[in-house]
Amino acid sequence: MEDEVKILSNIIKRRRSVFPISYTEQEVPVDVIKQILESANYAPTHKLTEPWRFIVFRNEGKIKLGQELARLYKETMPAEKFLQKKYYSIIEKAEQASCIITLNVKLNGDKVPEWEELAALACAVQNMSLTAEALHVGAYWSSPEMIADLKDYLNLGEAEKCYGLFYMGYHNEEPRTAKRTPIEEKIKWVES
Repeated sequence: MEDEVKILSNIIKRRRSVFPISYTEQEVPVDVIKQILESANYAPTHKLTEPWRFIVFRNEGKIKLGQELARLYKETMPAEKFLQKKYYSIIEKAEQASCIITLNVKLNGDKVPEWEELAALACAVQNMSLTAEALHVGAYWSSPEMIADLKDYLNLGEAEKCYGLFYMGYHNEEPRTAKRTPIEEKIKWVES
């Protein structure tokens, strides 16, 4: 049991966001993607709603998703704030990733409040992040403004929303030390 805690603690402490610029051209196999997604399915979920929904974009699919995100950026950004460099960067990130997974939620407003479904999604994504780290796959959760306009592109149902993009790819990045303040600064004990 102590060995399991050490292994888990090590994975938690070394997990970092790894961005597409650092990804190699090595493709993440479908069975590895499935393993990462399977871990998401064991996140806590109030009333067992299991609200997480994922769409996996690979190959030409991820290229088209990147082009759609860039189009939405250009279409929704005021001309004075539009940056051509950012437009190209959106497309480039999609090309650099081995896959992009949309992080969607099926809301169950009749059973639980929306924030609980979002918390469940966040727990599912944490499971994905930790599993990806254990498998030496780089990953990060991106939430650009354009995701609010992806509903039609993703064919989401009436009660579904997209809350982010999960980029993944193998990488050669050196491990980085976490920058965290001591936990003692964030705890208040009440014993009487």
